[in-house]
Formats: sequence, C-alpha cells, structure tokens
Amino acid sequence: MHFLPRRPDVPAAARFTARLAAVAAISLPSAHALEPRVPYVPTPQAVVERMLEVARVGAHDYLIDLGSGDGRIVVTAARKYGTRGFGVDVNPERIRESTESARRAGVMDKVAFYQRDLFETSLADATVITMYLLPQVNLELRPKLLELKPGTRLVSHDFDMGDWKADQYVKVDSQDKYGGSGGLSEIYLWIVPARVAGTWRWELPVSGKPLAYEVTLEQKYQEITGSVALGGRTAKLQNARLRGEEIRFSFTADVNGAPVKHEFSGKVAGESVSGSARLAGARVQAQHDWDARRDPPR
Repeated sequence: MHFLPRRPDVPAAARFTARLAAVAAISLPSAHALEPRVPYVPTPQAVVERMLEVARVGAHDYLIDLGSGDGRIVVTAARKYGTRGFGVDVNPERIRESTESARRAGVMDKVAFYQRDLFETSLADATVITMYLLPQVNLELRPKLLELKPGTRLVSHDFDMGDWKADQYVKVDSQDKYGGSGGLSEIYLWIVPARVAGTWRWELPVSGKPLAYEVTLEQKYQEITGSVALGGRTAKLQNARLRGEEIRFSFTADVNGAPVKHEFSGKVAGESVSGSARLAGARVQAQHDWDARRDPPR
C-alpha cells in the first residue's frame, strides 16, 4: 500500500515527510490491530517480478506473503519458478480473489491463501517472506522475523525496517503504480542473520604445534565486529561479514615471531561454526578445516 504518489519534481525529503504524515494519520492502537488498518493497494506486476528476482526465489523455496491482497506475488512465484507457499490477508474477498487467480494459473497444488492475522501466523517454514505493509507493522514484525532460520530472505515493497539496514536495496520505475499514473517503487532485501555474538574458541596446527584461538564477536543485526586473542596478543578482526548463516573474517597476527594473515570462512550452526581457514606468512602457508565452539553464556 502507498498513500501519496511521488512526483519527480517533489524533493525526497518532502515526499518522506508527506508519507509519514499520511501513515501517522492512521490510528494503530495495538500490534494485533495493525493488519486490518493496512489499506489494500496492489503491488505493480513489474515490482512483483523484481522482488522475486532480488530474493532469488526458486523451486526449492517456500514463500509466505504477509498481507497478500489479490495473491499476485504467491501466484507469480509458483507459476514462474515452481515455488510453493501461501498468503495471508484479513479480507475474505481478497482470499477468494487469490484462490481464483491460483486456479486460473494452474498452481493450486503449490499455493494456498488464508484469512488470518499475520501476527498469529507461523512463519517457521518460510525461506522467503514478502511484504507490502506499513512502517509500524514492519517494526512490530521485526522481532519475530529475526527469530527465523538464518538465511531466510525478507523482501519489503516501499518500507524499511528502521535501523536494521537492508542487505540490498533497489528501485523500480513502474508504469502501473498508483492506478496507472506511474511511480517509483523501493525494494528492500534482508537476510536473517545467525546469532554469533560471544566468545568462540578453536585450535589449529601451526608448524606442527596446536595453536589456541579465542575470538570475541559483537553483533548488531548482520553487522559484526570483534577481536582475536592469540599467543598472548590481541588483534582486531578485518573484513568481518555475516550473511545469513555464512560468516567470514580475517586478521593478521604474529605466529612464532612473524606476521601471519588468517582468513576464516564457514557456516554457523547454533553454538558451532565449521568451514575452512587459510594461513599465509613468510614461514607459514597452510589451509585447514575450521571448527569453532562458542562459550556458554555467563
């Protein structure tokens, strides 16, 4: 849904202020009262196509559309990519319309639509979630979304998630927006990050001897920073990156009196990480399997 069309000659700040004013005019007294207050405005088909491309939707995915309207996102994903999934909406007319659309497209074996409160909908099976809601609704949903399986892709049309920065942001100029008057759509993609904050430990054989590593990570959504303790010294992590369950970082530290660059990459699985480690220095050139464990919380 969208409230005010954006014209090219209107400054971005003015458009943003107008949008907030329009949103603020809607009374949203509680989380479970949010969804019925979201007005129905269909996502332009060109934007639907781009949202699915940005999320890299495929036949292996399970897509849930929150506030599914006429069902075009779920139906398009099933028809074009073979994606299974369902949509939820509070309006029974939209559910009937969506079901009929799925029947005409021949994808009733892959999709379903439910008249349901999105806050009471289980999202556990989703690998992709799509949304065209309100800023407040996104923020109310955010804690629930962050609990999903790492790697789950979240795609929102036009509205962000506050201080949770998107992993990808694109713009689409659609002629079908605003009832055919045309306009610019914003698409936001987030990838649910694994929880990696804490202290991680492992050993690697270096020059024939086991060397103990201790890395402490701090996390804000997908942004991570930290330091390593090695041989009585500490160093800051460099190029630290978290994308879903995939983590990587590097650092340079002295080993046996000479600097050695360390590069680690792996997958997080709860309290463990497994992957590979590459060491490069004047006296050390090695690649090892990497297995780390997180210290229990104190």
